[in-house]
Amino acid sequence: MARSKPIKKIGFEDLNGILDEFDTRVVFEKTNIIPEGQDLYDKLKRFINYNEVPRKSVLGIDIYKYSSYGVFEQTLIPFLFKTLFKMTIGLCLTNHRFIFQRYSREDFYKNFISTGDGGYLMLDTPLHSLLFAMNFAVVLRTYNAFHVYPKLRKIIGGISMRYAITYDKVYQFDDNYYGRAIINCARILVKDDLNRCLIDENVHTWFTINIEGLENLQVITIHEISNIFDFKNYNRNMLKQFPDELFEQEVSRRYGIINADILKIGTISSKETDLSIYNLHLQVTVSLSNDDDLTQKKIITISLGNLNTSGI
Repeated sequence: MARSKPIKKIGFEDLNGILDEFDTRVVFEKTNIIPEGQDLYDKLKRFINYNEVPRKSVLGIDIYKYSSYGVFEQTLIPFLFKTLFKMTIGLCLTNHRFIFQRYSREDFYKNFISTGDGGYLMLDTPLHSLLFAMNFAVVLRTYNAFHVYPKLRKIIGGISMRYAITYDKVYQFDDNYYGRAIINCARILVKDDLNRCLIDENVHTWFTINIEGLENLQVITIHEISNIFDFKNYNRNMLKQFPDELFEQEVSRRYGIINADILKIGTISSKETDLSIYNLHLQVTVSLSNDDDLTQKKIITISLGNLNTSGI
């Protein structure tokens, strides 16, 4: 199985070796002299090669007003989030096999930065991020409707989530992840207090270039998705073997994404740049089965995000 797009890894020992070659770790001289550092700059520039650092889509998920829960309930929420996250991975790998064919279950955990009550998931494209968010919203609805651990649901109470999706540079230093996509995603989540699904300009542009806009999600077919440049080397034999749960072979709008609304709501400042932020609202209808009893089925319609456009 081909792997998902790799994240550039920068190792501590690699950088340390370059510095040992071109610099001095500690200098105590009677007179401080600022050295000429062009040779080190050139070496580091070639080594890091920032232009070759790939773009990744980052999905930020956060439990809204986590701190407002009681201290006892707060201790249970990390378990609940991990359970919902695990169930969402299962839905993505089962219901969207063509799109997620380059992912294993372990890949999701490896590329996830946990915050306990949420976290940041790095995926190849904004479509991957949006699909994961939609499936997470479906799983969350089943929990809130007392279909998943109903007694635990009564103890903790209902959960509301806020989502943010960005698309920009991500790299790995040792075992941690860094980059503009993560920074921007965190900034967007912090700014939102209306538990919406917000995206940045790069995500909006990606969908505009590849499917003529986010509004087309409600009419696009899985075959049209397979023609997107990012999926050009995917195994197309899977299209017939494993039908997609949301994107059908032909447009019917009976299931899948039945409504899509997108609206620019403002900008936020990130470092020296301004980020245009869009509010995304999707209505999704899916058919779910109980893994423990396949005779139990349910059709559920959920909303990802909401229509509140009160700025950012």
